[in-house]
Amino acid sequence: MTTHDAHAGHDHGSHDHEAHSAEGHAGHSHGPGHSHAPASFGKAFATGIALNVGFVAVEATYGVLGNSMALLADAGHNLSDVLGLVVAWVAMVLAKRAPSARYTYGMKGSSILAALFNAVFLLVAVGAIAWEAIQRFGEPVPVAGKTVMVVAAVGILVNGITAWLFASGAKGDINIKGAFLHMAADAAVSAGVVIAGLVILYTGWTWLDPVVSLAIVAVIVWSTWGLLRDSLTLSLAAVPPGIDPAAVRSHLEGLPGVTTLHDLHIWAMSTTETCLTAHLLMPGGRPDDVFLMNAAAGIKERFGIGHTTLQVETSADTACALAPANVV
Repeated sequence: MTTHDAHAGHDHGSHDHEAHSAEGHAGHSHGPGHSHAPASFGKAFATGIALNVGFVAVEATYGVLGNSMALLADAGHNLSDVLGLVVAWVAMVLAKRAPSARYTYGMKGSSILAALFNAVFLLVAVGAIAWEAIQRFGEPVPVAGKTVMVVAAVGILVNGITAWLFASGAKGDINIKGAFLHMAADAAVSAGVVIAGLVILYTGWTWLDPVVSLAIVAVIVWSTWGLLRDSLTLSLAAVPPGIDPAAVRSHLEGLPGVTTLHDLHIWAMSTTETCLTAHLLMPGGRPDDVFLMNAAAGIKERFGIGHTTLQVETSADTACALAPANVV
């Protein structure tokens, strides 16, 4: 809604206007490829966690009994995925909490922190897996190939089902995307373990077990790197992927009566919601509410940015302290 209150920390008096989308918070749209995770994902998280906890217990037990580092490595990864699913689920719940006087955006940023935590945690975990696998090259031990095959085959089913539960939300939320990628990678890795078990069963090549473990490490690092990059940039208030800031600037400068703009900021409020603020110079006078509403609606429709705040300034002679490009 339009208001005449100044931004906190801005000293522009009567020149301050804010434009927000006409829809309420629940109606906010988001950046390209962004969408709210529907409530049904709560059941997906619960199901995925239950399936993976049970499988981790089975896989770790048979990994020890069968002297399989590949199974133990995959069990360790699946355990980290359980923790990751828990963190992502908690973040999804927290993101729905209403704003407060202290947390004026609510706790939507928790979804970004969850994605970052999952990425870092996984990369730390694979370091331990890689170290143990390398040690196995120097001290090979007998591996129960048939056991490896059977347990890993169960892993394909468990991880495949879990990945499917999150598939519909993978494109819209890096929090959900992280869960999907980990489960899909696990299913592929389990398929590799089955093949390794078959080869070991018929050839006795025990060295293949640590090789598969290192392959698991490579898959985890590859699938996690993008998640780490995106979650880190979002946590630093970078422009979300898929939004071109130059195009946004050009769009705003093309609005009727706008001669130039400054102090443009675009950042992620959460893994699914994007905010924009900007100062517009309009020498012809302050616009009415219709202009501000249409501007917000246009930004939402073209760029998917649903939380827009525009400050209007009418005189180029009144220097704005935030006008220089190097000032934030």
